[in-house]
Amino acid sequence: MEESGHTCIRSDEGGLTAVIEFLSAFTLFLMILTAFMSLAQLEMGSNDTEIDQVDQATVFALDRLVGDSGWFVPALENGGLDHANSTSDWSDASAEDLQKGRVQTGLILAGELDTNRLKALSNVTLESFSEGLGLAEDLSAYLHISVQSSTNITRVGLVLFEGGSDINSARMASTASSIVRMSGELVTVTLQVHDAGRQSENLVITEVMARPIGGGPEWIEIYNDNSFATSLYGWSLNITSPSSSNNVLFQTGVISGYSTALFTGSISSQVQGNATQIIDLGTFGILGTGSMNLLDDGSSVIELRFTRPGQTKPLPNSRAEWGGQTGLLLGVNSALVWEGGSPLNSASWSVALAATPGDVPSSVTNAS
Repeated sequence: MEESGHTCIRSDEGGLTAVIEFLSAFTLFLMILTAFMSLAQLEMGSNDTEIDQVDQATVFALDRLVGDSGWFVPALENGGLDHANSTSDWSDASAEDLQKGRVQTGLILAGELDTNRLKALSNVTLESFSEGLGLAEDLSAYLHISVQSSTNITRVGLVLFEGGSDINSARMASTASSIVRMSGELVTVTLQVHDAGRQSENLVITEVMARPIGGGPEWIEIYNDNSFATSLYGWSLNITSPSSSNNVLFQTGVISGYSTALFTGSISSQVQGNATQIIDLGTFGILGTGSMNLLDDGSSVIELRFTRPGQTKPLPNSRAEWGGQTGLLLGVNSALVWEGGSPLNSASWSVALAATPGDVPSSVTNAS
């Protein structure tokens, strides 16, 4: 009987061991299977080659942006590139030269974010910025740079740069970030790449002088409400009065980010104020100066239009109108001023007794 009992116990112990071994093996199998499925899912990602390519493009573009100091190759008069005079000091070039040449906007100098290069981003168009970072033609970018850590607590969260094209219509997008040093602070550089297009439609008419005093020129003030520069290619001005209609399509020119350009009937007599560019429209017969009055004092409509890539019909982006049913009557040396709101609505405009060419009020600089 005693021997039989030992045999039963040994049998029970053997069975228990077998069960434990089976459960252990089954658990290990589940762990291996789970790991395999997770790895397979990670490798396959979204199972969308396009999205994978955008992810890779974003990482590579950010590496170019914060990996070195960048470079600039000037343009030759024949349209080619002057590689012999290429330089890493791209931030010293003008907005016009940067647009004509080829630039890669590296932001790092001596291991830190360079403030001069950061400021110079406003002279680079979004198209040049995207091309320089190696993005495909159907991809664009949105850049956000802010202070993450500083001994000055009031600077934490301060946005140093934010701009690019609107991603609301994007079909796919990818984001990558990097932390860099800048004068003892830590700064976060975030780059978002998407396929919503590179067109920047942030130009707006902010002031019009139609009745200048003392033989001064007629002028139109246009503001770029984007951190990146905007090329004038594809933009046009249409001026309509009861007796005439004129239109000028711009082929060249660029307006720096968050800056103002004055389109005038006479460069030599134009008061510049804080405008970064003065563009002559007197030669086009659009704006007059002195005794040559080309804008109708009593009633006119000025439209700033943009023709999107691949389209032929320009769309109005901003409209300045006086006389007629608007109730806006211009006296001598008074100016039509945009007050914010819809730049296409006459209710967003008022008449100012004193003109301020080149000086856009801070109340409207981010209103468009």
